[in-house]
Parts: sequence; structure tokens; C-alpha cells
Amino acid sequence: MRAVVQRVRRARVTVDSEVIGAIDEGLCALVGVTHADTEAHAAKLADKIWHLRVMPDDAGVMNRSVGEVGGRVLVVSQFTLYGDASRGRRPSWVAAAPPEQAEPLVEAVVRRLEELGAVVATGRFGAHMDVELLNDGPVTILLEVP
Repeated sequence: MRAVVQRVRRARVTVDSEVIGAIDEGLCALVGVTHADTEAHAAKLADKIWHLRVMPDDAGVMNRSVGEVGGRVLVVSQFTLYGDASRGRRPSWVAAAPPEQAEPLVEAVVRRLEELGAVVATGRFGAHMDVELLNDGPVTILLEVP
């Protein structure tokens, strides 16, 4: 599994002009799933997101996790994280897991984050989503498990 994690001042997902998920300060995690991924990978990715020390401490140093500062995470499924454009100009999506495999694993990331104490907002799997965010820093980290 892969995630592009951004520290945000605010983020939201809109589908058909309706806001379906929104957070204030926290993390926005775009999550991609490949064929070999499992529930264990989903749990490990959620743990990495939760414990990632990219939130500022009192001195402004990235020394706290999202759990230590309020625990807000926006999780958005993103199959294009497994796009391969190494040959030609049109990406191949062969490495992206099919929806019937990917959706439950993205949901497993959300469940694990909630178990850890996160306030989680989400996008809508398979929908055309507009994702808006105000990146704080900017801080953007690429996470990958296993």
C-alpha cells in the first residue's frame, strides 16, 4: 500500500457539489492499493499515518504525531498512486488493485485509524471527487508498506 500524506490546515472532498468529508488541521492521506496488499498492510499503513511525527511542537519543530495534536485525518482512495508512466506517455494501471480488493483495504485503513483515536473523514470510493486542501508547510510525505 502507498499513501501520500500531507499536513493540512484544512481539507475537504466534494462529490457532485456536495461536501462528503472535511477536516480542519490534521493530515490528508491519499491511499493506493496494489494486488499483494492485505489487511495487515492496511493496519500497518494506518499506524504509520497515526504515528508520523510531522505536526509542530510548541517550538514549531515537526516533533508530534497527528494523534498528539487532535487526531484528524481525511482518507481518500487514490488508485492512480500505482500508475506507471515509465514507458510512453500514458500511465499503466496494471499495478493498481481492482476495486473489489481495494475498497475493503482502504476501509480497513479508516477503521484502524478510528481504533487508534482518529477523527476520520473520507472520500467516496469509485466516485469522481474534487479534493481541496491547504497544505501546511508544505509538508508532504510518501509512505509505503510492506
